[in-house]
Amino acid sequence: MAQYLILIHGDEREWAAMSAQQREELAEGHRSLVKAAGAAVLDSRELEPATVATTLRADPAGRLTITDGPFLETKEAVGGYYLIEAADLDEVIGLASRLYEVSAGHSGVEIRPVVDHG
Repeated sequence: MAQYLILIHGDEREWAAMSAQQREELAEGHRSLVKAAGAAVLDSRELEPATVATTLRADPAGRLTITDGPFLETKEAVGGYYLIEAADLDEVIGLASRLYEVSAGHSGVEIRPVVDHG
């Protein structure tokens, strides 16, 4: 079995402005994924807004620069993730497609295999 990271990204302003019905649809998508995946969900978290992020970068001389917020100016930010164990990518796509964020228009889902160095 391989591990996959499902990254949920979107426009934080759109998430904050969601109606109660939209929030319920979002929550139902997450409940559906968790129910379908069961013990294959190894970890899952919602992240704080990008405005409270801290970015670290080193310049060519190795001096550390600390910046508040995300490094790149972007409309979308990562809002949460799932770490899933699955037989293959098709299985993860089937699970992730249950998420509201896939079809919301202001958000999306990225699936990336986790590298196994063992």
